[in-house]
Amino acid sequence: MHAQLEILLQIQDLKAQRRDLADAGTAGTMEQEEFNIDIESALTQLDEKIEEMKTGLEPRIRTRLEKITRSGRPVVPLINGTCYGCFTTVPTASLRTLTSNDQVHACENCGRFLYSVES
Repeated sequence: MHAQLEILLQIQDLKAQRRDLADAGTAGTMEQEEFNIDIESALTQLDEKIEEMKTGLEPRIRTRLEKITRSGRPVVPLINGTCYGCFTTVPTASLRTLTSNDQVHACENCGRFLYSVES
């Protein structure tokens, strides 16, 4: 898998963890009490790690990430020729290059980054 794509997936995972921790509500109270976790400190550490990982991205990829993050998950799988961000079928001519994961590709319809789960 392309190194930039791996970083994108890791950033997406960290953002999901941050969102879950921030939205924990009463579960967050249990985490604080049982595991001695300071939620605010954990959120700050996650934010710092996300920003650190973004520095490893190429500028054009980082710019696109910032634009598409607002619309939900920025990195989605390509399964059976379908983008799982917008559920649009990718043109057949593009499928050959998209299924290898050796380059960073974006959906022509929604702009999300694609990774293939097919081999």
